[in-house]
Amino acid sequence: MTKDYSPARLDVKAFAQAGAQLAGHDSLLQYERLAQEAQGLHPDLRVDWQARGELRALAGDSSELWLHLKVQASFPMVCQRCLTPVDVPLEVDRSFRFVADEATAEALDDDVEEDLLALSREFDLHELIEDELLMALPVVPRHDVCPTAVPMASSEDDFEAASAEKPNPFAALASLRVDKPGR
Repeated sequence: MTKDYSPARLDVKAFAQAGAQLAGHDSLLQYERLAQEAQGLHPDLRVDWQARGELRALAGDSSELWLHLKVQASFPMVCQRCLTPVDVPLEVDRSFRFVADEATAEALDDDVEEDLLALSREFDLHELIEDELLMALPVVPRHDVCPTAVPMASSEDDFEAASAEKPNPFAALASLRVDKPGR
């Protein structure tokens, strides 16, 4: 008999001990904080994810609980070069080690390379997926090649006329002459 696991209330310990797997094909609209960042959001946008639990045996009787997460999504944003819509591909492929509590995670954080999370019997996997996708968002989204030509020069007549009329603030320094002693 296989046990069903809920991504909204995941018993991480049981999930890892069983080496269980979960997968989903969710609407991007399900992830509220992520949806607030989107430009041109529509119901067809999907978040595909897979989670796999693992129990790693250590020397002695101890073991570690691990969760491996893979996520793919296409996220609508605005290209910061041409200011037109761009779908940004997002990918997450991370592993997390679970420890007894937040205090243990905090104490070990500086000493280990892996990502540590506090163990919970009702862990929200969707929240982790959303956090990881938010961190994967580019700071400056852009097309690889913009669909429209982007002008790279300023041709504002008013701007150039205003620049020409302003005196150089350092022009007064040119008239100063510094004589060095001994010359």
